[in-house]
Amino acid sequence: MTIGKLAKRAGVHVETVRYYERRGLMPKPNRRLSGYRQYTDKDLERLLFIREAKNLGFSLDEVSQLLSLRVDPVTNCRDVKRLAQAKIEEIETKIAAFQKIKEALTGLVLSCESGPPNSECPILEALEPKRFGKIRS
Repeated sequence: MTIGKLAKRAGVHVETVRYYERRGLMPKPNRRLSGYRQYTDKDLERLLFIREAKNLGFSLDEVSQLLSLRVDPVTNCRDVKRLAQAKIEEIETKIAAFQKIKEALTGLVLSCESGPPNSECPILEALEPKRFGKIRS
């Protein structure tokens, strides 16, 4: 199949396929005599694997590790589980950070009245550089 057909079937853009090839996540495809790339169902399966791993939050470097584990005959489920557990810990850290941001914004929103001029808006005041100390030149 052509790169356009592959991309469409996988639900990604053609440029994504090319990028994954440059990154080594997708193998270089065979080419027709005309020079067009020729992809197989195996390429589609690999691209779908990459897409699903990305949907679960794995970075491209982590996807590369997963792909290596996928084809390594000595890999066992514990190896993959460690990678997934590390991703869960990373997500939990991000959730905690977002929760703190949400709490800070909620406090600012609650302190904001709709009437005063912008110069007295607590949200805008909280974003002012003077609040964080002197700006260095």
